[in-house]
Amino acid sequence: MNKINPAKLLNSKWTAVKPSHKEKHFLVTEIEFDEQDCVIACVIEAVMTKRTMPLNWQDLKDDNIWLQGWK
Repeated sequence: MNKINPAKLLNSKWTAVKPSHKEKHFLVTEIEFDEQDCVIACVIEAVMTKRTMPLNWQDLKDDNIWLQGWK
């Protein structure tokens, strides 16, 4: 289980455990917070292709899917 501080999530680096479309390394580029400073939306961008996709930020906690940093 990856530990994540939502306040430090923006611009954090992630590696997909099972890459698809030859996209392995990602960067969190957008985060949206609600009035209680809870994350309600997160967007990641593939480093090589610059393709962006929305992501449930809680999925980043699963170390079977994501690894913190670029590995």
